Amino acid sequence: MNLQNHKNSITENGFTVINNIFSDEEIERISEAIQNIDTSKDTFRKSEDLFAIRQFLKEIPEVKDLIFNKNLKTIIREIFGENYFVVKSIYFDKPEKSNWYVAYHQDLTISVDKKIELENFGPWTTKQNQFAVQPPLNILENVFTIRIHLDDTDENNGALKVVSTSHSKGIYRPQTID
Repeated sequence: MNLQNHKNSITENGFTVINNIFSDEEIERISEAIQNIDTSKDTFRKSEDLFAIRQFLKEIPEVKDLIFNKNLKTIIREIFGENYFVVKSIYFDKPEKSNWYVAYHQDLTISVDKKIELENFGPWTTKQNQFAVQPPLNILENVFTIRIHLDDTDENNGALKVVSTSHSKGIYRPQTID
């Protein structure tokens, strides 16, 4: 797997799309693990419009080895390096008819185990008993999102729009995004 073009795209544009990381069988196994869980916990949100799981890898540990297959591990190692770890894991299932508008924004928080007052870290939030904080810019510049789609998606039916090169413009507040 030659990943240099993808690494270049991330550096230049702030994102890349890599297809076929998971086999059909792996996707089926991940989906089955999600379907066979107890959804009554606080970290689960289930309605006719949405099914979401915060702390996904913690709540469903059996998917960790399925998600971090050989292909994904190679991508992380070759594009980002050896010293990366998960700071947030969220699962969303948004049925087609339930999609809602989300204004352009940057995801600026990381999940942490406990609240410790540190210089340049803040503001703090808590969702479903999980602390989150905005770290300083030098840390944010080294946070990467890996978004995995279990359904067939492309630029026409995907659930995310990325503004090319926005990763290199510092922190924007929603009210200042043009």
